[in-house]
Amino acid sequence: MVAKLKAIADSAFFQNFVTVAILAAGVVVGLETYPSIAEAYHTPLFWANWTILGIFIVEIIIKMGAEGRHWYRYFNDPWNIFDFVIVVLCLMPFGGGFVAVLRLLRVLRVLKLVTALPKLQILVGALLKSIPSMFYVSILLMLLFYLYAVTATFFFSENDPVHFESLQLSMLSLFRTVTLEDWTDLMYINMYGCDNYGYGGLEELCTKPNAQPIFASAFFVSFVLSGTMIILNLFIGVIMNGMDEAQAEAEELASQGREGRDSLADQIASLNSQLAAMQKTLAAMEVRARTEASGEPLSK
Repeated sequence: MVAKLKAIADSAFFQNFVTVAILAAGVVVGLETYPSIAEAYHTPLFWANWTILGIFIVEIIIKMGAEGRHWYRYFNDPWNIFDFVIVVLCLMPFGGGFVAVLRLLRVLRVLKLVTALPKLQILVGALLKSIPSMFYVSILLMLLFYLYAVTATFFFSENDPVHFESLQLSMLSLFRTVTLEDWTDLMYINMYGCDNYGYGGLEELCTKPNAQPIFASAFFVSFVLSGTMIILNLFIGVIMNGMDEAQAEAEELASQGREGRDSLADQIASLNSQLAAMQKTLAAMEVRARTEASGEPLSK
């Protein structure tokens, strides 16, 4: 029974079937976002949700059963834990004010697609491996933001109160700058003064115009170069490094699996050759026994 369950769990058909169920879960959740469809097809969508959830439960049972008496080994894989938690949460009796929570959990079922596609697992694994390094890059970026935000608040708050009136507003405006979303408008306001650029229709807020062409241009250009061109690219470098590590680990695991299969095949071949030699020896012994029993001399 355990062998059959393991064969089912490892079969391509079973894995593809679960993948289709995950995609169906995504389609059902998407349809439920349309009130007219949700009301008109409430019953089919209800049973579709429970059918998909039932498939996920059967998947867990099969994978646990494939481990035999050591069913708890199912939880050795973090992705299995992820699947199990999603299914358990979806079975929780949420109701009333928790309907939104239930809908969110139904959306999370789509994330099971990560466990169904090995390439996605490698990608997510790379992101998880990159988190420690990304944390330090984030600290560096926040320090840069803070220094520039303090400077911007001191020098631009009077001329441009819409974007740099306070420290937190300056941080938000610098985030807009680092994403390159119309950052030149912020630069031109402070280069030419709010009375000459950017405050059309907001003249009442431009009480103390102060044009700073050299300082403003140097400030924003240096921030874009250091924040966007350098530090944000560090994030990409960290993620690419994590991708290389995750890919190398996946290839190593695949190589170990192939070596294990090759070793098993060699052992089987060796046993077969030993068995053939034993059969020859037994056949010779049978001939010798029959010859001795008949009293005939042994042929050389």
